[in-house]
Amino acid sequence: MVKKTIIDDTYAEAFEGVFCRVIVTADDEETLRRAAEDATATPSIVIGRVEGGIEKWLSEKATPDKRKGAMLQFWGGIDSKKPFSDSLKKFEIELSYRIRQDILVKPFTAVFDAMPNCEGKIDMMERVGHCGDGYEWVEKRHGREVIVVPIMVPDFIIERCLGYAHGVMGANFWIMCRTKESLKKAGEKALEAIHKIEGVITSFGICSAGSKPETRFPWIGPTTNHPYCPSLKRKLGKASKVPEDVGYIPEIVINGVSLQAVKKAMKVGMAAALDVDGVVRISAGNYDGKLGNYKIYLRELFP
Repeated sequence: MVKKTIIDDTYAEAFEGVFCRVIVTADDEETLRRAAEDATATPSIVIGRVEGGIEKWLSEKATPDKRKGAMLQFWGGIDSKKPFSDSLKKFEIELSYRIRQDILVKPFTAVFDAMPNCEGKIDMMERVGHCGDGYEWVEKRHGREVIVVPIMVPDFIIERCLGYAHGVMGANFWIMCRTKESLKKAGEKALEAIHKIEGVITSFGICSAGSKPETRFPWIGPTTNHPYCPSLKRKLGKASKVPEDVGYIPEIVINGVSLQAVKKAMKVGMAAALDVDGVVRISAGNYDGKLGNYKIYLRELFP
């Protein structure tokens, strides 16, 4: 039974994003792992690019071409001040970089759509298929319409259209720890629990650098959330918000296909972290509504 008193009476702030889910397959586990990890390695949405994560690993029975695979999610931000079509086009461009630079270049890889209930489709011919320089072709494989891109280690296969939908980005919680050992153990247990939930990713893993919207250096983007930096506690004095017995505050960031999935992931992750000796409190990052339109109250996850 989780004690709500050691969970701050606060909320995590999250925002709307556009995402796609894809299945990547390969001939061998090493190539598959490199393709999946390389394609999702840089969660750089803060500078307007694309954020990704590995949702789960798949057996041969769960993929279209009966090879081992990985379920990946890719996410893009939505600019509420512009038409959604502008955000979608930007997402398409950035997504194509990840596929071309990190998956297509690995021998015998393939990409398939994994969103049967999508809101729309992105045609991958323009920005991925045309890597064949006009020699690419379309055919039916595994009951799907795919683009065959001729390359020097023949050939790269990608499903012609990938689905997209709206989801929830940036949900988070903070694990306030006494020691480095408790940080590592709590973070690992939280991620293990979260990754059992369908439809979510943790693109930053155990994140050491929680940020804030306000900054003195806007050309960088979000900078350090200084009131919560343990090394600044003495310098900041009363302005520091780090509890007395806390030396480490890792952040777990969650993206999910729905608010329900995100809440479920937050709940199991927080409960797993609180089960570790040396975890003092659980809190979350919020910015008075400046970042997103979702407020997920931590204590309400534990009725």
